[in-house]
Amino acid sequence: MIDKIFPSAAAALADVADGATVMIGGFGTAGLPNELTDALLVQGARELTVVNNNAGNGDTGLAALLAAGRVCKIICSFPRQVDSHHFDRLYRAGKIELELVPQGNLAERIRAAGAGIGGFFTPTGYGTELAQGKETREIDGRMYVLESPIHADFALIKAERGDRWGNLSYRMTARNFGPVMAMAARTTVATVHEVVELGALDPECVVTPGLFVQRVVRIERAPTRGAGF
Repeated sequence: MIDKIFPSAAAALADVADGATVMIGGFGTAGLPNELTDALLVQGARELTVVNNNAGNGDTGLAALLAAGRVCKIICSFPRQVDSHHFDRLYRAGKIELELVPQGNLAERIRAAGAGIGGFFTPTGYGTELAQGKETREIDGRMYVLESPIHADFALIKAERGDRWGNLSYRMTARNFGPVMAMAARTTVATVHEVVELGALDPECVVTPGLFVQRVVRIERAPTRGAGF
């Protein structure tokens, strides 16, 4: 019997190794799997490469991983929001590497990994420092930059509902990078607020099929501050 439900976030992340590449869903704090980032902090893996839209907010979640010195490199599109003080401190001190990726390119590079695409050409970034060292090509009179897919060992994402096969549905803006990250990682760990029986999810509402999910952890719903959180 297929049953991907894990008893805790700690159990679901017990095998994350030092040096792993970890995708963490979320757009700012919307859709950020805080329980999984907290469990990863306790688990102790180091020298992580983290892929996220941001570079941590405040002192919790991804920011706590940064503050603890667990992350050696971050691949993101928006590292300098007003409360990203831990990343700012580490970067200025030369203690963390940053790969800056335009947001659309970030999403497409992750999607490309999941879709088995070896690379793609985009005009975004051409003529800037972001294109240095990358192949460029003129297509129909416009210049493009070759971008490579981003693969990960683990993807940590937040969903709303799921079943024991790993089929997932999301809540509003909490969806963001979750579906593409789930496809791009060898092991996807998803938190859900509700585990339902097989067949209870409307197939039209299943955004991430269980094929792309290896582990599901049920968590209690935290107080919300707005749509998608």
